[in-house]
Amino acid sequence: MPNSGTYKSVIITRKGGPEVLQVISNDLRPPVKNEVRIKVICTGVGFTDVIMRYGYYPFAPKIPFAPGYEIVGIVDAVGDGVSTVKTGDRVAALTVHGGYAEYIYLAPEHLVAVPGSLDAAEALCLILNYVTAYQMLHREASIKQGQKIFITGAAGGVGTALLQLGKVAGVETFGTASKSKHDFVKSQGGVPIDYQTGDIVSAVKSHTGDMGVDAAFDALGGSYLWKCYQTLRAGGTLVSFGLTASVKNAKSDNLIAFGSFGLIGLLTMLPDGKKVKFYGITALYRKNPQPFKEDLSKLFHLLAEKKLQPVIAEKFSMLDAAKANALLEQGKVSGKIILMND
Repeated sequence: MPNSGTYKSVIITRKGGPEVLQVISNDLRPPVKNEVRIKVICTGVGFTDVIMRYGYYPFAPKIPFAPGYEIVGIVDAVGDGVSTVKTGDRVAALTVHGGYAEYIYLAPEHLVAVPGSLDAAEALCLILNYVTAYQMLHREASIKQGQKIFITGAAGGVGTALLQLGKVAGVETFGTASKSKHDFVKSQGGVPIDYQTGDIVSAVKSHTGDMGVDAAFDALGGSYLWKCYQTLRAGGTLVSFGLTASVKNAKSDNLIAFGSFGLIGLLTMLPDGKKVKFYGITALYRKNPQPFKEDLSKLFHLLAEKKLQPVIAEKFSMLDAAKANALLEQGKVSGKIILMND
């Protein structure tokens, strides 16, 4: 528990590609009152980090800052007034930023205990992707056993979590993926749909006897919102949770982003009994962190029972964050990219 010295972090120095990430040294200080110092074991690399780098994420602080949306680590020191955790506890947190570091300082109310039996990297996979998937399935769409769901980007991080949690919930899953990732989607219990060669609405209707699905989950936005809406049965629910179609070639297409929100508004007014929701984990967490903490604890239990199998694409050293970001932007990996501290 050193209370002096330095530690390294990786910061965004300016807007741009992976090359704008830079390793710096910071002073290691004792935690102040009601603060916990955590030695970071690992953090994830996700598409939100990419959006932050290019300057399009609304919850990001002013540059320069360290990205890193989630962490698993060990409580290294506690400040006065902290009674809920102690030195040596293994914890997880939804940090939104700051995870690309050897140490991080957080308030104790943001920490969730990580069972000792769990692998730290696998536990990390649950914090953002699986909680997002779990809350969309159960809190937004209220999915029930025997129902059918459709997922865009089924081979991605949240897509994979939706496939696995859908299987746990006893629902039938269909999801878009490029041809090269169809076997992966099948291995996760889903029915793959090739978005590159055919009409996804017709494909979903064909698989469901022209009935449609009970819920659709869209990470892309743009034209996919309307396509997903068309896959729904009467009374079904569309949950939009991303606008990745608006971020291409290192820049944001604001027209697509604004158009997506406008379309969501229009779809909510259609008198056909279908429901449309926009899910954002950060806004919900800031409003009330308790549901997140409850759901993450449930997911840790499912992982301990081996009902979930997080897919880790690759692990990098924390100091190789730029390489990890470059790999993510290539869009060729299935599963989570993780940064590990040595």
